[in-house]
Amino acid sequence: MKTLFLIARTHLLSRLKQTIVAVLGVTFGIGTFIFLISITTGSNDFFVDVTLNNSPHIHIYNDIQTDRASVLDLAQEGEAYANVVRHQRPRQTKPNLKDGMRIVELLRQDPRVYDVAPQVSSQVFFQYGPVNINGTITGVEVEAENRLFDLGEKIVAGDMNALPAAYNGVIMGSGLAKKLNVGVGDRVNITTPRGSTLLLTVVALFRTGLIDLDNQQSYATLATVQKILEEPNSYITDIKLKLNEMDRARTIATEYAQQFGYTAKDWQTANAALEANLRVNNIIIYGVVVAILFVAGFGIFNILTMMIYEKMKDIAILKAMGFSGGDIRRIFLIEAVSIGIVGALFGLVFGFVSSYAMSLVPFENDIMVQMDHLPVNFKLSFYISGLVFGLLTTTIAGYSPSRRAARIDPVEIIRG
Repeated sequence: MKTLFLIARTHLLSRLKQTIVAVLGVTFGIGTFIFLISITTGSNDFFVDVTLNNSPHIHIYNDIQTDRASVLDLAQEGEAYANVVRHQRPRQTKPNLKDGMRIVELLRQDPRVYDVAPQVSSQVFFQYGPVNINGTITGVEVEAENRLFDLGEKIVAGDMNALPAAYNGVIMGSGLAKKLNVGVGDRVNITTPRGSTLLLTVVALFRTGLIDLDNQQSYATLATVQKILEEPNSYITDIKLKLNEMDRARTIATEYAQQFGYTAKDWQTANAALEANLRVNNIIIYGVVVAILFVAGFGIFNILTMMIYEKMKDIAILKAMGFSGGDIRRIFLIEAVSIGIVGALFGLVFGFVSSYAMSLVPFENDIMVQMDHLPVNFKLSFYISGLVFGLLTTTIAGYSPSRRAARIDPVEIIRG
């Protein structure tokens, strides 16, 4: 076996330039795979973490459906009179959960539930001087909101704990505050769809990293929002909760919808578009890497094929000396695998160095508070996959030429 390795090494060194090109092809393919998969999964994991950190595992709400029944349907059959109806108005329906607080108490007793946050949410107009902006105000229990969504970690100015004690206080999204040109301590007028107005004091600013949320969302206490909407203390529009096992959200959401008679949307359904987008991104990345490694494998195939044509006399002499067809096949497979091993190892180093260098590049912005550098994932499984993928590609690329070399008839070659 040692002799086979020596012969394979001699072949590779005799065509050093072609060997280097083949090694560089594998190196580039594996390095690109490591770099792309590290950047892609790092970014994907970051966006998923940001999204899930701001999303409940289950959201229970009253999904109001427009009443499509016409008053004409109420007309008695057989009556001989004409009915003319124009622009029938939908029935006035409130979006609240009729027994919301009772549901909250039942959910808090469920051992599968980590915590529950009742909310009152409404569209409002924010006014500061001449500026009027449409947004959302959500009444919350501050402690529950912090336990579920880490609200305190997202505060960039002011103090979250000042909200319960403040009279008509509000925590405002940083993007919304920037549009209104307000800061902590400023007072902002809000107007509800019914025309009610209230003057609120900004006690803190938050930033989640989600543009739409930061540009529209604000938080006040449950009592404050209920007062704005002129509703009683039992008025609840949303219940958001997190589970001890988030993977069971879909099954439990279906159970809650049947039990309470309201819409219960799990996090997988709510973020289906994000999940599909990430899946497409991964398919594209793997497709690009497979194409690169295919090109590298094709290069190895060509190099070994040319080497066989150039070394036909050597192969014939080896067979005449007693080397079997299996020995010849193993020689060229050793050459292919050697190119794969060297190229893959260099590729792993190249991929790690390029990924690490990218992770050091500053990526500061005013959108994502948690990101000051590009997120990169350094999972060991990526490097193992890259090594296996590189060796598999080069072995497959070298198999056909090695079989061809093993079938060479030494008598025909020596006779010329």
